[in-house]
Amino acid sequence: MDYQPLLEHIRQEIEVYAHDGKQADYIPALANVNPDQFGLCLNILDGRTYRLGASDVKFSIQSISKVFSLAVALSLLGKDLWQRIGKEPSGTTFNSLVQLEYEHGKPRNPFINAGALVTADVILSLIDNPKEFFINFVRTLADNPDINYSEDVTRSELSCCYLNASIAYLLKHHGNLHNDVHDVLDFYCTMCSVEMSCEDLSRAFMAFAKSSQPFSHAGVNLSISRVKRINAIMQTCGLYDESGEFAFLVGLPAKSGVGGGIVALYPSRYSIAVWSPRLNSKGNSIMGMKALELFTSETEESIF
Repeated sequence: MDYQPLLEHIRQEIEVYAHDGKQADYIPALANVNPDQFGLCLNILDGRTYRLGASDVKFSIQSISKVFSLAVALSLLGKDLWQRIGKEPSGTTFNSLVQLEYEHGKPRNPFINAGALVTADVILSLIDNPKEFFINFVRTLADNPDINYSEDVTRSELSCCYLNASIAYLLKHHGNLHNDVHDVLDFYCTMCSVEMSCEDLSRAFMAFAKSSQPFSHAGVNLSISRVKRINAIMQTCGLYDESGEFAFLVGLPAKSGVGGGIVALYPSRYSIAVWSPRLNSKGNSIMGMKALELFTSETEESIF
């Protein structure tokens, strides 16, 4: 199938949503992003690549980085990681303090902020130079040595991360954070500041789409079973408390970020990344979600 005409048709169909929502202005550096941008990249496992719009423009991946940090932490701790983090959908906002308190300091899953702070803590504890290790892992997956952190975004997030700091201190109170809170917050915000394009993300997630092959990249080694489990958590938890709606409408394992990116995959078939900065009330890209919904509806290629 030649996907290019379909992608161009989808772009026309979603134009009606072009001015709905707004970018994540609670992070000062993201408030300055031009919200009227859209990019898409589709990588097929047979080697074909399809691009649309601003597919090569780098943006802040934010919480999409949590898939990468989960892969590293799971590689380091194996099944013991699940003693510190759960695997269930949250049903609440991604930065809920109430849920963490109610559940005695064990985050519901690795993709809410509390869970990602724990994976950051694991990496800090077990890797000598975690920032260098993490960015090298991401560069290797995406096959792009130019991928880097944004110092501006890191500083911007650290300047206003009061709720994340509260979450981190509550984790510390319950013994589920082993390193200094400031160090964990700094590493967490640094990982979120990684800048990638749709083309970078789509290539990087091909490693997770190849779920029938062992995962070994830049010192991160996962069994076939553990890659499938990461995909399963993306399916159930990847879009926060909108994960059920996304599963219903799109039907693919995916992860979103408040930078406006969403990356999704069909195991053993393809990886697709979209980007549009305008978000809905749940923190997910409005045009990105609609594009993916139309894509799986038109191709009839979802996992269900």
